[in-house]
Amino acid sequence: TNPMYQELPPPTFSEAMESCPKADIENLKDLLVEENLYLHTEASEQGRLPVLVLSMKETSRSKRPAVVFLHSTHKCKEWLRPLLEAYASRGYIAVAIDSRYHGERASSLTTYRDALVSSWKKGDTMPFIFDTVFDLIKLADYLAQQRDDIDSARIGITGESLGGMHAWFAAFADTRYSVVAPIIGVQGFRWAIDNDRWQGRVDSIKAVFEAACADLGKSEIDKEAVEKAQMTLDVLFLV
Repeated sequence: TNPMYQELPPPTFSEAMESCPKADIENLKDLLVEENLYLHTEASEQGRLPVLVLSMKETSRSKRPAVVFLHSTHKCKEWLRPLLEAYASRGYIAVAIDSRYHGERASSLTTYRDALVSSWKKGDTMPFIFDTVFDLIKLADYLAQQRDDIDSARIGITGESLGGMHAWFAAFADTRYSVVAPIIGVQGFRWAIDNDRWQGRVDSIKAVFEAACADLGKSEIDKEAVEKAQMTLDVLFLV
């Protein structure tokens, strides 16, 4: 199936991704092993976690380090393939997932947006950060306990933007991620509110803030609407 990108037009190329250096190996793609699998993290539709793993065909029985890569808003695990290939070529087990309501876990161009708005209105899910972090803890279970080709003491995690936030929180919650290197993915949510620097966050997932604004009887998005919406999405935003 074609990857689900929740943006129009869908992205087709990233110079930064493609520029990640690969090892100089002839016929590299022929030597890569690709695994597509699913983990079940909880008893819900979103509890089906799609996982993409790339590695080099095994030449020895030694355990290898692993790196988990996480995509940004509206993208998917396939977007990260150039990074997975580059790291796999250098001896890593390269892993990517679809975050909640993204990729294979999305059914339309508005799946993620709809989940955020539903979280604001019902308060029964945490689609922005913590639900995916829960999945990443379960992913660590799989990588550390069920893979005999991975050195469980050498599992790193990184991600871009939304994926960087997921990586940061996951490494805090689960020390089996021994190295974390988020890319434009760490934000002081409380600081942004206190210093009127919340506009960038609003622009990235505007629908939920528009819904909060309407429900609060406001004519435009302001600091109060942003604060209330963020507290509903993830209570630790403002700590």
